[in-house]
Amino acid sequence: MKYKNNVRKIREEKLISKAELARLAGVAPATIERIESGAECRMETKRKIILAFGFSLSEREKVFQD
Repeated sequence: MKYKNNVRKIREEKLISKAELARLAGVAPATIERIESGAECRMETKRKIILAFGFSLSEREKVFQD
């Protein structure tokens, strides 16, 4: 099942590579790849990505729609 998110769109708008986003979020680059392709991830991983983008947790809908 594909999960809708804006991770790739936001990452490209901010001109951040997958490796850089992974470093900022403290996750593996393969994790970023899986999430961008629509795979589900843990809530903690979502939290790390949201904060790495500079959003507050209350703005999570900008990144993840589920």
